[in-house]
Amino acid sequence: MSGQTMAVRKRRIALAVIAAAQFMVIMDTSIIGVALPEMQRDLGFAAQDLSWVFNAYVVAFGGLLLLGGRLSDLFGARRMFATGWTVLGAGSLLAGLAGNVAVELTGRAVQGAGAALIAPAALTLLITIFGHDPREMTKALALYGAAAPAGGTAGVFLGGVITEYLSWPWVFFINLPLVIAVLMVTPKVMPAGASRRGNLDVAGALTVTLGLGAVVFAVVRAPDSGWSASTLAAGAVGLLLLAVFVVLQAQRRDPLMRLSIFRAPNLAAANTAQLLLGAAWIPMFFFLNLYLQQVLGLGAFASGAALLPLTVTIMIGMIAIAPRLIAAFGPKAMTVAGLATLAGGLLWLSFIRSEGSFVADVLPASLLTAAGMAMAFIPSLGLALSAAAPEDGGLASGIVNTSYQIGSALGLAAVAAVAASQGGDRLGDLGALTDGFSAAFLVAAGIALVGAVLAVVTLRSAGRPAPAAEEDSAEAGVSAPASGGA
Repeated sequence: MSGQTMAVRKRRIALAVIAAAQFMVIMDTSIIGVALPEMQRDLGFAAQDLSWVFNAYVVAFGGLLLLGGRLSDLFGARRMFATGWTVLGAGSLLAGLAGNVAVELTGRAVQGAGAALIAPAALTLLITIFGHDPREMTKALALYGAAAPAGGTAGVFLGGVITEYLSWPWVFFINLPLVIAVLMVTPKVMPAGASRRGNLDVAGALTVTLGLGAVVFAVVRAPDSGWSASTLAAGAVGLLLLAVFVVLQAQRRDPLMRLSIFRAPNLAAANTAQLLLGAAWIPMFFFLNLYLQQVLGLGAFASGAALLPLTVTIMIGMIAIAPRLIAAFGPKAMTVAGLATLAGGLLWLSFIRSEGSFVADVLPASLLTAAGMAMAFIPSLGLALSAAAPEDGGLASGIVNTSYQIGSALGLAAVAAVAASQGGDRLGDLGALTDGFSAAFLVAAGIALVGAVLAVVTLRSAGRPAPAAEEDSAEAGVSAPASGGA
């Protein structure tokens, strides 16, 4: 086998491992859904606390992403990638062995912390391995993006199968073989990367982690507990800590996040697009699942099967179609078109009926939303990553991951509040539930439409490449910064 063939094979394996990371991070948010009733019975969860099996993961993940990105820049992406998998494995083992509520939630938080190390490091490695070739970079981003819906759907299926035929701890133990395989393969296929000299901004790390954690805590708590005094206090403290973080970053010589990074063309605009994309997409997925189960009467496993056409459409769109469209029309146009298409699909979904059916009320509209997500995700992600210099790859990855996660949490909280106000919490009343879910889809459509308008106004079109590089650059849809990084 020639050296060139070996190098290509090594890069393919590396891409598979990076896609597995995205798959795992998303799967761990969805796999527990079907297992929750058994966990509640065995561990003694109170009904109002059961959602924290999910929320503990989300709070830790969202709160630690920026720190994970900075650590990746300082200590090397490969090292932090492996560290993140180790932490995720430890959290999975702890969550599976838990005998009480406190240990279970601790294990979920540790899983979230591991995911917060993995996600930015994975994107940094993607840039390092494929960033020199715009065409390959776009293909790599497509596979990375497609791994997310695959992980979400696989989580629903696996959760149902494992809970029915094994027991709930195995929804966590299933992670361990993949963790071991990734840790064995990573040193062989991932570039070592260079560690950077610099100090870790401890005060900045604490304020942004606690601030983001408090804001996410307030947001994910609000749908269950309402905007009570304690919820509002947590949100206010989080915002205050984030304000302190910004002040510290402006004053430090070696900050956790250089504020000047946002001067890079398209960085702030692309992150805004990612934030609003998450704020529209995650509520859609959440309430569509509820409509299938609570109104149409499908079981959890059957509702997962009903979402398969949507998942397949996204995967095909991201891998086979979106790169060609980006080549033809450019990343800005595709981000705008994708968000507008998502808004159209969500508007269509808002016409659901209490006596409706999957084929008439869900399938065509959900496929349109899937097409919009497939068109918008890759170009907006690529623009956000390519805006930063290579030495800030981990930070840029942390920022874009944080934008999407915070957008998802904020969007779900806001849309859930609207749905509840319109009857979306009246179990057993199919008419009220449908009205609430319809309102949820309508608000999500508005969020996506705002994203499309902002993308038109704020995103810059990529400049025309030099003639010799025109074909490759056009096909990529990911503009490299002036420094040459991706």
